Amino acid sequence: MTDSLPYAEVIGDPIAHSKSPLIHNFWLNALDIEAEYRKTHVTPDGLAAYFLARRADPDWLGCNVTLPHKIAVMDYTDDPGGVRERIGAMNTIASETGGPLIGTNTDAGGFLQPLLRDKWKGRRAVLIGTGGAARAILFALASLDVPDITIMARDQSKGQALLDHGGIKGRVIGMGDALPAADLLVNSTSLGMAGQPPLELDLAPLPDGATVYDIVYAPLETALLGAARARGLKTLDGLEMLIGQAALAFDIFFDAQAPRELDEELRALLLAAD
Repeated sequence: MTDSLPYAEVIGDPIAHSKSPLIHNFWLNALDIEAEYRKTHVTPDGLAAYFLARRADPDWLGCNVTLPHKIAVMDYTDDPGGVRERIGAMNTIASETGGPLIGTNTDAGGFLQPLLRDKWKGRRAVLIGTGGAARAILFALASLDVPDITIMARDQSKGQALLDHGGIKGRVIGMGDALPAADLLVNSTSLGMAGQPPLELDLAPLPDGATVYDIVYAPLETALLGAARARGLKTLDGLEMLIGQAALAFDIFFDAQAPRELDEELRALLLAAD
């Protein structure tokens, strides 16, 4: 690969742990597309300079956005799809040559894919966290018409603000409160990620048929998923949402559908990279 190739990338702070380049470059190689996908460390203070530099680069196709930028990047993008109002966070930004930066969100669709595949039909969900990923997941849960949604948050006012923004009736509890009974438990925080404190929850209130979905993927086997498996609960790991949202972004950046028939091979590659 050379610097003259068209490229997309993922930005975040930190970013070294990101598996997105492995995913996108795997698909690019499989489809024999002459392009590449990178990861770039961008601090909050460096966002403005980053976009200024990238907009001047004709090879830049856009970027995915991870912690902690999913809300801040909205200040630098156009929003023809109304993502600001509907979700309140962006994770994918496309560059149109000579035109504006277009922001969208593929997290919501990526999150939903395994639930739709498994025909999940629960009525009670608990969402842990209030960040950019939580906004997309809350939007996704609302699209499934889940009638009973609880947000578990350190700052309960932020949780209520998320519900109010989406016009969603629900309730907010603190991180130290007892977990309510739910058909789906989702961790959207960085708790449990390598270098971060673990997410310690008593899963006893969850019924036997519940699903525990942890979007952390480094490590893939988090303490939360381990505890859920010990209970015999169904689990969904962080690669589910990561690969799902990446596939939607891949189409945006490279104008090609990701070869999802190779998912098993891709997961093996990602696990070997741990």
